[in-house]
Amino acid sequence: MKRRRKRHPIRKFIFTMLLLALGMAGAVGAFFGVKGYRMYQDAISQTSIKERVEEIRAKENFTVYSEMSDFYVEAVISVEDHRFMSHSGIDPIAVARAAWTDIREMSYVEGGSTITQQIAKNMLFTQEKRIERKVAEVFAAYDMEKNYTKEELFELYVNTANFGSGYEGIYAASMGYFGKLPEEVTDYEAAMLAGVPNAPSMYSPDISRELAARRVVLVLQSMVRHHVITQEEAELIQQQGLSGSGFEE
Repeated sequence: MKRRRKRHPIRKFIFTMLLLALGMAGAVGAFFGVKGYRMYQDAISQTSIKERVEEIRAKENFTVYSEMSDFYVEAVISVEDHRFMSHSGIDPIAVARAAWTDIREMSYVEGGSTITQQIAKNMLFTQEKRIERKVAEVFAAYDMEKNYTKEELFELYVNTANFGSGYEGIYAASMGYFGKLPEEVTDYEAAMLAGVPNAPSMYSPDISRELAARRVVLVLQSMVRHHVITQEEAELIQQQGLSGSGFEE
Protein backbone atom coordinates (compact mmCIF):
# COMPACT_ATOMS: atom_id res chain seq x y z
CA MET A 1 0.00 0.00 0.00
CA LYS A 2 1.42 3.38 -1.06
CA ARG A 3 1.93 6.00 1.62
CA ARG A 4 0.16 9.30 0.95
CA ARG A 5 2.62 12.06 0.36
CA LYS A 6 2.40 14.76 3.02
CA ARG A 7 2.01 18.30 1.76
CA HIS A 8 4.93 20.48 2.72
CA PRO A 9 3.84 22.73 5.63
CA ILE A 10 5.22 25.91 4.01
CA ARG A 11 3.34 25.21 0.78
CA LYS A 12 0.19 24.55 2.74
CA PHE A 13 0.61 27.82 4.62
CA ILE A 14 1.18 29.78 1.40
CA PHE A 15 -1.84 28.16 -0.26
CA THR A 16 -4.02 28.98 2.76
CA MET A 17 -2.84 32.58 2.87
CA LEU A 18 -3.49 32.93 -0.86
CA LEU A 19 -7.05 31.70 -0.44
CA LEU A 20 -7.57 34.12 2.46
CA ALA A 21 -6.19 37.00 0.41
CA LEU A 22 -8.47 36.18 -2.52
CA GLY A 23 -11.45 35.90 -0.18
CA MET A 24 -10.67 39.25 1.42
CA ALA A 25 -10.17 40.89 -1.99
CA GLY A 26 -13.54 39.54 -3.12
CA ALA A 27 -15.24 40.80 0.03
CA VAL A 28 -13.66 44.25 -0.27
CA GLY A 29 -14.58 44.40 -3.96
CA ALA A 30 -18.19 43.48 -3.21
CA PHE A 31 -18.36 46.02 -0.38
CA PHE A 32 -17.15 48.94 -2.51
CA GLY A 33 -19.11 47.67 -5.50
CA VAL A 34 -22.37 47.97 -3.56
CA LYS A 35 -21.40 51.36 -2.12
CA GLY A 36 -20.41 52.63 -5.56
CA TYR A 37 -23.64 51.44 -7.16
CA ARG A 38 -25.66 53.15 -4.42
CA MET A 39 -23.70 56.37 -4.95
CA TYR A 40 -24.40 56.17 -8.68
CA GLN A 41 -28.13 55.55 -8.09
CA ASP A 42 -28.33 58.41 -5.60
CA ALA A 43 -26.73 60.78 -8.12
CA ILE A 44 -29.03 59.94 -11.03
CA SER A 45 -32.13 59.84 -8.81
CA GLN A 46 -31.64 63.56 -8.12
CA THR A 47 -31.04 64.48 -11.78
CA SER A 48 -30.76 61.96 -14.60
CA ILE A 49 -27.73 61.82 -16.87
CA LYS A 50 -29.90 62.96 -19.79
CA GLU A 51 -31.05 66.02 -17.86
CA ARG A 52 -27.49 66.89 -16.85
CA VAL A 53 -26.30 66.54 -20.44
CA GLU A 54 -29.05 68.87 -21.64
CA GLU A 55 -28.10 71.41 -18.97
CA ILE A 56 -24.49 71.39 -20.20
CA ARG A 57 -25.51 71.67 -23.86
CA ALA A 58 -27.80 74.60 -23.05
CA LYS A 59 -24.94 76.67 -21.62
CA GLU A 60 -23.83 79.71 -23.57
CA ASN A 61 -20.89 79.03 -25.90
CA PHE A 62 -21.19 75.24 -25.70
CA THR A 63 -18.62 74.06 -28.25
CA VAL A 64 -19.57 71.17 -30.54
CA TYR A 65 -17.12 68.67 -31.98
CA SER A 66 -16.93 70.33 -35.40
CA GLU A 67 -15.96 73.65 -33.79
CA MET A 68 -12.65 72.29 -32.49
CA SER A 69 -9.46 71.79 -34.45
CA ASP A 70 -8.60 68.21 -35.35
CA PHE A 71 -5.20 68.69 -33.75
CA TYR A 72 -6.78 69.67 -30.44
CA VAL A 73 -9.03 66.60 -30.46
CA GLU A 74 -6.08 64.32 -31.20
CA ALA A 75 -3.95 66.01 -28.54
CA VAL A 76 -6.59 65.56 -25.82
CA ILE A 77 -7.19 61.90 -26.68
CA SER A 78 -3.45 61.16 -26.87
CA VAL A 79 -2.60 62.63 -23.49
CA GLU A 80 -5.77 61.77 -21.55
CA ASP A 81 -7.10 58.49 -22.91
CA HIS A 82 -5.49 57.20 -26.11
CA ARG A 83 -7.85 54.19 -26.34
CA PHE A 84 -10.91 56.45 -25.98
CA MET A 85 -12.29 55.68 -29.43
CA SER A 86 -12.14 51.90 -28.92
CA HIS A 87 -13.00 51.18 -25.28
CA SER A 88 -16.51 50.97 -23.82
CA GLY A 89 -16.02 53.50 -21.04
CA ILE A 90 -13.44 51.62 -18.98
CA ASP A 91 -9.84 50.92 -19.97
CA PRO A 92 -8.75 47.71 -18.16
CA ILE A 93 -5.10 48.25 -19.13
CA ALA A 94 -5.07 51.74 -17.64
CA VAL A 95 -6.86 50.52 -14.51
CA ALA A 96 -4.33 47.71 -13.99
CA ARG A 97 -1.41 50.09 -14.52
CA ALA A 98 -2.90 52.62 -12.08
CA ALA A 99 -3.56 49.90 -9.47
CA TRP A 100 0.04 48.72 -9.70
CA THR A 101 1.29 52.30 -9.31
CA ASP A 102 -0.93 52.87 -6.27
CA ILE A 103 0.25 49.61 -4.67
CA ARG A 104 3.89 50.45 -5.36
CA GLU A 105 3.53 53.97 -3.95
CA MET A 106 1.28 52.82 -1.09
CA SER A 107 -0.97 55.76 -1.93
CA TYR A 108 -3.84 56.70 -4.24
CA VAL A 109 -1.74 58.57 -6.80
CA GLU A 110 -3.19 57.35 -10.11
CA GLY A 111 -6.77 56.54 -11.01
CA GLY A 112 -6.68 55.18 -14.54
CA SER A 113 -9.81 57.16 -15.45
CA THR A 114 -10.99 57.31 -19.04
CA ILE A 115 -12.42 60.48 -20.58
CA THR A 116 -15.90 59.02 -20.04
CA GLN A 117 -15.21 58.46 -16.35
CA GLN A 118 -13.94 62.00 -16.03
CA ILE A 119 -17.19 63.28 -17.54
CA ALA A 120 -19.09 61.25 -14.95
CA LYS A 121 -16.99 62.75 -12.17
CA ASN A 122 -17.52 66.29 -13.46
CA MET A 123 -21.27 65.85 -13.98
CA LEU A 124 -22.38 63.62 -11.13
CA PHE A 125 -19.87 63.41 -8.31
CA THR A 126 -17.48 65.40 -6.16
CA GLN A 127 -13.74 65.56 -6.81
CA GLU A 128 -13.00 63.75 -3.53
CA LYS A 129 -10.77 60.70 -3.99
CA ARG A 130 -12.83 57.77 -2.67
CA ILE A 131 -12.87 54.18 -3.88
CA GLU A 132 -16.66 54.03 -4.01
CA ARG A 133 -16.70 57.14 -6.18
CA LYS A 134 -14.38 55.43 -8.67
CA VAL A 135 -16.80 52.48 -8.74
CA ALA A 136 -19.75 54.83 -9.20
CA GLU A 137 -17.92 56.36 -12.18
CA VAL A 138 -17.77 52.93 -13.80
CA PHE A 139 -21.55 52.50 -13.68
CA ALA A 140 -22.07 56.01 -15.03
CA ALA A 141 -19.46 55.53 -17.77
CA TYR A 142 -21.11 52.37 -19.07
CA ASP A 143 -24.47 54.14 -19.04
CA MET A 144 -23.15 57.11 -21.04
CA GLU A 145 -21.27 54.97 -23.56
CA LYS A 146 -24.55 53.20 -24.40
CA ASN A 147 -26.44 56.41 -25.05
CA TYR A 148 -23.96 58.85 -26.57
CA THR A 149 -21.47 58.76 -29.42
CA LYS A 150 -17.75 59.25 -28.85
CA GLU A 151 -17.98 62.70 -30.43
CA GLU A 152 -20.79 63.67 -28.05
CA LEU A 153 -18.82 62.37 -25.08
CA PHE A 154 -15.75 64.32 -26.15
CA GLU A 155 -17.88 67.48 -26.36
CA LEU A 156 -19.16 66.91 -22.83
CA TYR A 157 -15.65 66.41 -21.51
CA VAL A 158 -14.05 69.53 -22.94
CA ASN A 159 -17.08 71.69 -22.13
CA THR A 160 -17.02 70.73 -18.44
CA ALA A 161 -13.25 70.49 -17.88
CA ASN A 162 -11.46 72.91 -15.57
CA PHE A 163 -8.81 74.85 -17.49
CA GLY A 164 -7.61 76.95 -14.58
CA SER A 165 -7.75 80.73 -14.08
CA GLY A 166 -11.52 80.51 -13.66
CA TYR A 167 -12.10 79.06 -17.13
CA GLU A 168 -14.56 76.18 -17.41
CA GLY A 169 -14.85 74.62 -20.83
CA ILE A 170 -12.79 74.86 -23.99
CA TYR A 171 -14.49 78.03 -25.30
CA ALA A 172 -13.74 80.07 -22.18
CA ALA A 173 -10.16 78.75 -22.03
CA SER A 174 -9.42 79.36 -25.71
CA MET A 175 -10.82 82.88 -25.63
CA GLY A 176 -9.35 83.66 -22.22
CA TYR A 177 -5.80 82.49 -22.88
CA PHE A 178 -5.44 83.26 -26.59
CA GLY A 179 -8.36 85.46 -27.64
CA LYS A 180 -9.32 82.89 -30.29
CA LEU A 181 -12.19 80.54 -30.98
CA PRO A 182 -11.35 76.85 -30.31
CA GLU A 183 -11.13 76.11 -34.04
CA GLU A 184 -8.70 79.00 -34.60
CA VAL A 185 -5.90 78.09 -32.19
CA THR A 186 -2.51 77.05 -33.51
CA ASP A 187 -1.25 73.50 -32.99
CA TYR A 188 1.01 74.71 -30.18
CA GLU A 189 -1.88 76.49 -28.46
CA ALA A 190 -4.08 73.41 -28.94
CA ALA A 191 -1.43 71.24 -27.26
CA MET A 192 -1.28 73.68 -24.37
CA LEU A 193 -5.05 73.62 -23.93
CA ALA A 194 -5.00 69.81 -24.07
CA GLY A 195 -2.49 69.69 -21.23
CA VAL A 196 -3.97 72.15 -18.76
CA PRO A 197 -6.91 70.09 -17.28
CA ASN A 198 -4.51 67.46 -15.90
CA ALA A 199 -3.47 69.97 -13.21
CA PRO A 200 -4.99 73.43 -13.84
CA SER A 201 -3.36 75.04 -10.81
CA MET A 202 0.06 74.11 -12.22
CA TYR A 203 -0.30 74.22 -16.00
CA SER A 204 -2.38 77.35 -16.46
CA PRO A 205 -0.20 79.72 -18.53
CA ASP A 206 -1.46 82.55 -16.31
CA ILE A 207 0.18 80.87 -13.34
CA SER A 208 3.41 79.54 -14.85
CA ARG A 209 4.38 79.95 -18.47
CA GLU A 210 7.39 77.72 -17.88
CA LEU A 211 5.31 74.82 -16.54
CA ALA A 212 2.71 75.33 -19.27
CA ALA A 213 5.45 75.10 -21.91
CA ARG A 214 6.87 71.94 -20.31
CA ARG A 215 3.42 70.40 -20.32
CA VAL A 216 3.16 71.11 -24.05
CA VAL A 217 6.32 69.06 -24.57
CA LEU A 218 4.71 66.12 -22.73
CA VAL A 219 1.53 66.41 -24.81
CA LEU A 220 3.51 66.44 -28.06
CA GLN A 221 5.61 63.48 -26.89
CA SER A 222 2.40 61.58 -26.16
CA MET A 223 1.17 62.31 -29.68
CA VAL A 224 4.45 61.03 -31.11
CA ARG A 225 4.30 57.90 -28.95
CA HIS A 226 0.81 57.13 -30.20
CA HIS A 227 1.76 57.79 -33.85
CA VAL A 228 -0.44 60.85 -34.30
CA ILE A 229 2.47 63.07 -35.36
CA THR A 230 6.15 62.45 -36.07
CA GLN A 231 9.03 63.55 -33.87
CA GLU A 232 10.01 66.08 -36.53
CA GLU A 233 6.50 67.55 -36.55
CA ALA A 234 6.52 67.77 -32.74
CA GLU A 235 9.82 69.65 -32.75
CA LEU A 236 8.59 72.06 -35.44
CA ILE A 237 5.36 72.78 -33.53
CA GLN A 238 7.34 73.41 -30.37
CA GLN A 239 9.80 75.75 -32.10
CA GLN A 240 7.06 77.71 -33.85
CA GLY A 241 5.05 77.95 -30.66
CA LEU A 242 7.89 79.12 -28.48
CA SER A 243 9.02 81.73 -30.99
CA GLY A 244 5.56 82.97 -31.86
CA SER A 245 3.43 82.99 -28.73
CA GLY A 246 5.62 84.33 -25.96
CA PHE A 247 5.95 81.04 -24.07
CA GLU A 248 9.72 80.87 -24.03
CA GLU A 249 11.14 78.58 -21.38
